[in-house]
Amino acid sequence: MDAALYLLAAVLIIAGLAGTIVPALPGIPMIFGGILLVAAVDQYKHVGLWWLIIIGVLGTVGVIVDFVASSLGAKRVGASRLALWGASLGTLIGMFFGLPGLVLGPFIGALLGELLAGHSVLRSAHVGIGTWLGLLFGTLIKLVISFMMIGLFGFAMLL
Repeated sequence: MDAALYLLAAVLIIAGLAGTIVPALPGIPMIFGGILLVAAVDQYKHVGLWWLIIIGVLGTVGVIVDFVASSLGAKRVGASRLALWGASLGTLIGMFFGLPGLVLGPFIGALLGELLAGHSVLRSAHVGIGTWLGLLFGTLIKLVISFMMIGLFGFAMLL
């Protein structure tokens, strides 16, 4: 039974890594779930409470970055308040439309918000691109955090 649980944990961690790049999967929570499963099967001998707290805090930061990255990208290029709201709503609504929605949602939301604020189409497109770049940067940060979580887990297992 332990072997099956370890295999399930490995699948969760690998799928979680894919989920940090493919927005349709909750990557970081899946990685943490796999780590938590290994810790439980191992009866917390190698990965105890403090390791799980540290890895969990890293994971929480990664999830927060995921939600705010596109909004920060929009803010960086001087987006209006409506564009920031649009980027956030676009990200939220885009989650229900798979990969295309998650890629295009923040861009379209920021673009529409900027247009509603009375700015030109060119300015609105500029803000939309800034939003998309923020999303890309957020994905890179999530990937780094995911590898940090797995690295800390591996280090704890070696101790």
